[in-house]
Amino acid sequence: MDKNASLFVAGHGGLAGSAIVRCLKEKGFTSIITRARAELDLRSQIATRDFFEKERPQYVFLAAAKVGGIGANSTFPTEFLLENLQIQTNVISEAARMKTKKLIFLGSSCIYPKDATYPLTEDQLLTGRFEPTNEAYALAKVTGVKLCEYYFRQHGLAFVSAMPTNLYGPNDRYDFENSHVIPAMLLKAIRAKYEQRKTVTFWGSGKPLREFLHSDDLAEALLKILETYDKPELINVGSGQEVSIRELAEVICEAVDFKGSIEWDQSKPDGIFRKPMDSTKIQSLAWKAKIQLRAGLQQVVPEAERRYRLL
Repeated sequence: MDKNASLFVAGHGGLAGSAIVRCLKEKGFTSIITRARAELDLRSQIATRDFFEKERPQYVFLAAAKVGGIGANSTFPTEFLLENLQIQTNVISEAARMKTKKLIFLGSSCIYPKDATYPLTEDQLLTGRFEPTNEAYALAKVTGVKLCEYYFRQHGLAFVSAMPTNLYGPNDRYDFENSHVIPAMLLKAIRAKYEQRKTVTFWGSGKPLREFLHSDDLAEALLKILETYDKPELINVGSGQEVSIRELAEVICEAVDFKGSIEWDQSKPDGIFRKPMDSTKIQSLAWKAKIQLRAGLQQVVPEAERRYRLL
């Protein structure tokens, strides 16, 4: 692949987008296009069209999205559905209009049915109802997946959807109420340590199982997809390793050096019990996750502590 090709990373400041930019730079790509939200509001059709007409990127990574944890998804479903639909529709349709060579749309494992069989295979999409706690986000993401598929099948455009499992890594969103599970738990454990509390309380029962993937591993997978995968069907990207939320809490407390006890607020929702992904397809492209959870968490603790002090 031409290292001078122009690549637009939508959402470059976020968890996934920043990892994609790091990966591209490490691999020697020289024409990486980024725009902060203050410079380009992808919710605006006019602004998105003007951008594509001016820059005409050859490749697009669509990592921009409104994201959040169970609490945020449950409280603000309208915003999660509407804003993600706006971003996706504008970017995908303008990339199609400009005949972009390839677009990688970043989805989420939450698109799969609540009662799907495990591990989650790509062909289980739209075979059942969504998990209620993130239904709005899932609806938006499924729409993006199908739009890419339709452009591929109807117009021959290489628009591909990748479904990562739960992500963590540098440049995550740190917020006590609206973050994903790992940054939210990191903040709570750090606060308990700094305030010298004897206990820290996490949401739910701690029993659900989750699969986590470091964002740098995801970026490597997406570049592999960009270079080698040319099919309309979506493709899963997972680590292949599950951990209980209770085990995760213990590893997080160890990583931040909190020595108190852990309690569970079972009045808060657990979400779906487990959702491991079948990553056979991406592994067939000679990709495999490299970063182990314990090492990955140790890497992000300094950033988590900095962000806590700013809250």
